[in-house]
Amino acid sequence: MATVKKTKKKEKKSVYEGNVYIQASFNNTIVTVTDLNGNALSWASSGGLGFRGAKKSTPFAAQTVAESAVQKAVSYGLREVHVFVKGPGMGRENAVRAIGNAGLKVKSISDVTPIPHNGCRPRKTRRM
Repeated sequence: MATVKKTKKKEKKSVYEGNVYIQASFNNTIVTVTDLNGNALSWASSGGLGFRGAKKSTPFAAQTVAESAVQKAVSYGLREVHVFVKGPGMGRENAVRAIGNAGLKVKSISDVTPIPHNGCRPRKTRRM
């Protein structure tokens, strides 16, 4: 006789506060929404939303990406976020604005762009 397995119904996460990481490079914009432990709730990129070529790095693409990622995360009950922006891309400010306009309370904005404190050793000088 076959045994019947009972499976538990998976509970949906309920997250009130989280982090939003915006990675804005010259070629793309990626937005990841996580809980405070760093577990990803949702993410979106401008390439994944159908923007191609030079349009991927535009401020409009960054705004659309942020709205998309936040919309998915709000279904988990997200209300307040800390924003971390990384990179020199054009869509930095627009992505942050889109998060605020989507109905989330932005508690803090931090720029975590890596900056070299002297950096790599330069190449040897060229002799002619």
